[in-house]
Amino acid sequence: MSLYPPVAMAQASTLLVSATLFTIMFALGLGLPGDGLRVVRQRWGLVLRVLVGSCLLVPLAALLLLKLPVSVALSPAARLAIGLMAVCPSAPLILRKAGNQGGDRQLAALLQGCAAVAAIVSVPLMADLYSSAFGLSGWDVGPAEVALQVGRVQILPLLAGLALRRWEPQLVGRIQGPLDRLANGLLLLLIVLVLIKTGPLLLPFVGRELLALALMAVMVLVALAIGLLLAGPQPRERTTVALVTSMRNPGLALLLATTYAPSQPSVKIAVLAYLLVTVLLSLPVLRWQQGQGAA
Repeated sequence: MSLYPPVAMAQASTLLVSATLFTIMFALGLGLPGDGLRVVRQRWGLVLRVLVGSCLLVPLAALLLLKLPVSVALSPAARLAIGLMAVCPSAPLILRKAGNQGGDRQLAALLQGCAAVAAIVSVPLMADLYSSAFGLSGWDVGPAEVALQVGRVQILPLLAGLALRRWEPQLVGRIQGPLDRLANGLLLLLIVLVLIKTGPLLLPFVGRELLALALMAVMVLVALAIGLLLAGPQPRERTTVALVTSMRNPGLALLLATTYAPSQPSVKIAVLAYLLVTVLLSLPVLRWQQGQGAA
């Protein structure tokens, strides 16, 4: 009896996360044009640059950062969290931020979908590179685990939304608005619950891991800079690409942490801290970039 409430709460939290991500991606699929593949073919140069930046340059930048002498003082959990977040591209929450920060939501969806597919190959390769660089063992990350995660919570609902838009456009017109509101409500509820659950653990982490927070901030700025440099001159495109490269996939990072580092629960707290730093730092940077473009 004493074990039931924690187990039930964990199951409810997992269900809420899955429902939120599925609803966000499904709603996005309903709102996307049906010529996404044509856009990818027309903008293949931009897509290729974003994939290189998000799946290769950001993880390599983190690897170099973690090799610097200053990183020796990091705790193992913080070091592992920075590495995990760096190698995991394509975050579903990019889409909401792209719309709110003056970016191109449809372009963000296309780039995110491409990055999610590329992650099936890039994450295992980067995991092998990190394992060799730091002498880690037991990190045999395979494409199957990555494909299952990104396929279930990103690709599948996105394709379902696109299919429904193509075959039932009248139905989509009736449900798109309510579904968007539902997605926003679930996202807000998820954020509140995460803060309530992790707040007592995040505060001690912040107090004792100031160096880790500083290096996380450096990584976010580097990832934003990579996105801004890889994008074209158009302001909305620059904002969108910067978001795609800087926002990492905490869901996949937490999955890998649970699978390969179950004896280090503090890694999950560090991953959430990285996500928090990303959200707090990306907003003012992107607003400043938009102001520069307007000037």
